[in-house]
Amino acid sequence: MADEQAFMIEREAGPSWARPNWPLSDLDEINLGLDPTQATIEKLKSAVAERAATAGAKPDDVRRAAEDSIRAMMLIRTYRVRGHLAADLDPLGLSKREIPADLTAAYHGFSDADLDRPIFICGALGLETATVREIEKILRETYCGHIGFEYMHINDLEERRFIQERIEKPEDTVQFTPEGKQSILTKVIHAEQWEKFLARKYVGTKRFGLDGGESAVPALEAVIKYGGQFGVEEIDVGMAHRGRLNVLSNVMGKPAQAIFHEFAGGATNPADVGGSGDVKYHLGTSSDREFDGNKVHLSLLPNPSHLEAVDPVVLGKARASQTIKGDPEGDTVLPILLHGDAAFAGQGVVWECLSFSGLPGYGTGGTIHFIINNQVGFTTSPQFGRSSPYPSDVAKGIQAPILHVNGDDPEAVTWVCKLAIEFRQAFNRDIVIDMWCYRRFGHNEGDEPSFTQPQMYAAIKKHPPISEIYGKRLISEGVVDQAWVERETKDYIAHLEQEFEAAVSYLPNKADWFEGRWAGLGRPEEPVLGRRNIQTAIGDAEVERLGQVLTTVPAGFNIHKTLQRILDAKKQMFESGEGFDWATAEALAYGSLLAEGQCVRLSGQDSGRGTFSQRHAVWVDQQSGEKYIPLTTAGGGRFEVRDSPLSEFGVLGFEYGYSLADPRTLVLWEAQFGDFANGAQTIIDQFIAAGEAKWLRASGLVMLLPHGFEGQGPEHSSARLERYLQLCAEDNIQVANCTTPANYFHILRRQMRRDFRKPLVMMTPKSLLRHKLAVSTKADFTGESHFRRLLSDLNGPAEGETRRLVLCSGKLAYDLMEARDAGGDLGVEIVRVEQLYPFPSEPLVKRLKAMPKLQDIVWAQEEPRNNGSWFFVEPLIEAALAEAGFDRLRPQYAGRDAGASPATGLAKRHAAEQAALIAAALGHSSHSASPAVAAE
Repeated sequence: MADEQAFMIEREAGPSWARPNWPLSDLDEINLGLDPTQATIEKLKSAVAERAATAGAKPDDVRRAAEDSIRAMMLIRTYRVRGHLAADLDPLGLSKREIPADLTAAYHGFSDADLDRPIFICGALGLETATVREIEKILRETYCGHIGFEYMHINDLEERRFIQERIEKPEDTVQFTPEGKQSILTKVIHAEQWEKFLARKYVGTKRFGLDGGESAVPALEAVIKYGGQFGVEEIDVGMAHRGRLNVLSNVMGKPAQAIFHEFAGGATNPADVGGSGDVKYHLGTSSDREFDGNKVHLSLLPNPSHLEAVDPVVLGKARASQTIKGDPEGDTVLPILLHGDAAFAGQGVVWECLSFSGLPGYGTGGTIHFIINNQVGFTTSPQFGRSSPYPSDVAKGIQAPILHVNGDDPEAVTWVCKLAIEFRQAFNRDIVIDMWCYRRFGHNEGDEPSFTQPQMYAAIKKHPPISEIYGKRLISEGVVDQAWVERETKDYIAHLEQEFEAAVSYLPNKADWFEGRWAGLGRPEEPVLGRRNIQTAIGDAEVERLGQVLTTVPAGFNIHKTLQRILDAKKQMFESGEGFDWATAEALAYGSLLAEGQCVRLSGQDSGRGTFSQRHAVWVDQQSGEKYIPLTTAGGGRFEVRDSPLSEFGVLGFEYGYSLADPRTLVLWEAQFGDFANGAQTIIDQFIAAGEAKWLRASGLVMLLPHGFEGQGPEHSSARLERYLQLCAEDNIQVANCTTPANYFHILRRQMRRDFRKPLVMMTPKSLLRHKLAVSTKADFTGESHFRRLLSDLNGPAEGETRRLVLCSGKLAYDLMEARDAGGDLGVEIVRVEQLYPFPSEPLVKRLKAMPKLQDIVWAQEEPRNNGSWFFVEPLIEAALAEAGFDRLRPQYAGRDAGASPATGLAKRHAAEQAALIAAALGHSSHSASPAVAAE
């Protein structure tokens, strides 16, 4: 994960996609059989001829020896590519895997008479020469046992060599000391007895047990143990429900009594913390584990029932931790993702996360993916759940090695995990483990799986547990005896019984959400409807300093001529103190935060330039292609702006995860258009809006969603403001639709200067980016200036003369004010509601009390009646009216009629609708003004 961000100049990798390991490098001796090209064959012939000449062989013997060597190397290569197809992977034996014809010596031209003739194989398999019979034996033992290897699709020669050396040399094959084997069996026993204990104590209760996949427990322990040896200090884990409680207890070290307390209906957190809580198999935990003197911090992230949605969150959290640690390669922080087989193949966000692995700004130095392959998804068999042979096949798109393994062989599972962590630490690349197992009791313990998989579950009923299979094996090897197995089982059950008794009086003693990097932050002390403001203005000198940073072109830098004109206009802003636009205000917010030691991370599609060519945070030299990022020179904190891959679900989840780990960084995700956030609705609903209530995880993430009706059609007009407002409750998020650059500046700075964090959903403008009235002055950023939840009219009635109050948010305000001024409606006042949630009831009441002549109050919006803010604000405005003494007034609606589509795609119709709703808001017309506009 080489971090390509440079604080001054960043050079593109090339004119198009480019990687240092493509195209392929020359092959060497150990990899002669990798590629059946003519060059490889000629190289092999030369090696044979040289060897034969040294021995004084005749030309015919040289030719025959070369042909034998080539055929033998092609046999070896075929096993390397396709040997996994004959591997013994299915514990139930239901998957019939015959040896393909091309894995036989006869297919490659060897007769029975040839099987015992020595053949030169040039160091392959660790041998100079071997008979065909010996070659076949080694290959089947290596590639067709309980592990199936897929690695020959990898371009990088060193990566292939790394794996090949570890699986083809006898001294590196699966080997454990007697103590290591005992440890593996102990963890298998614990995993099995845990599930049996829960089944006895909580009959019929859902627990999504690991039954059938218990080998995952010693395997995960191996990742922690060997990861610590290879320099890993922190492991971030994401997983679905299956096996979560087992992992929480037997891997993460969460006290069993705490889990039993939750089974009995007890709270997860202290009573004074509040929150909704969540079911026990959604919860996470953190702990420290130590092996051989190496301490590793573990964090299992909580997640909802939406399968794989936690994946990008884990990656973002890991990336933030790596950045904080100053570890650009990601060696010290390891993400592990546990997947179900059906979900890995079926959920698109899995590919989105895989695609991050090699991208600057999103890579995490390699993720270990562990598939708990139950060979069924809920009730769907694999042949109906995917189109590929393996669930892991999607990972070939990033050339990740894939290690298939039989879950009934816990030694093999543990060994592939050791190989996985070695590979990850060596190459900082993703790797996939596909553990074939089964699901003993259906999707959950209340299901009857035989309804849909009768043959599979008939086999499962007869199939012995892993501890019995592996225990017999170790007894036969003399590693343990039956008394040892019984003692380990009895001792663990006794431990669980003690924990079960202790759960009766268990009380959670603290919530861990404001520890570590979150220290000093907490929950807001002011009530949700309070002002909650803080000093966000900056000094005149800071404005001038940042003006220099934002407009100075480095010597020798060939800037685009249009961008130079934009910079000249910016210079004029700073010199005159007038006309500050949206993009300049945003840059001032970022630069001032950086100068104060905070960090800023902005990502999204085209965020460097800005969707509307407004931001220009990144300048590109028009001759060399070098990049200059002015804000990286603002001093203090780190600034990064990332043009993201074309993903919403994955990238928004990544940025949310980043914000969880680093509250000292202003993390912003920008949608190219606001409605693009539709593709990330799972992250919004399940994590951003509800994560604090469910899991006590705070976030300061900012979502920037371009929003506004300009006649551009239904797809890019609405950021679906109504959806965010519907999610608002219990002080969970903030929703704003600002109309001035300065107010945007202050709300961004407020996000980081307060002593608490809440997600912020910003409806950002499109046409207002360059609107002549949507500008601010230098004084709006300095002195006593601050964020204003309500903004006054630019040219409203004299104090106390307001007869009609029009409330609105966003760009419509300027259309209303211009129309009002043109029409001479002196008694109409237009007030902008800049922050919609928490709703500014208190300042609104104050304004209403200052309007003794008020006769009408209107909410105006561009969005259709069933969209936008109307249904959210109506009762709140009504309550404010009552508090202000206007009991008989009711808020009226002025805007478009309800519609299935957010906006028209016809420019003339849009203009007519807009004119009609403005007239209705100002009291010039009724519903009859336009069939698409309502006034009530």
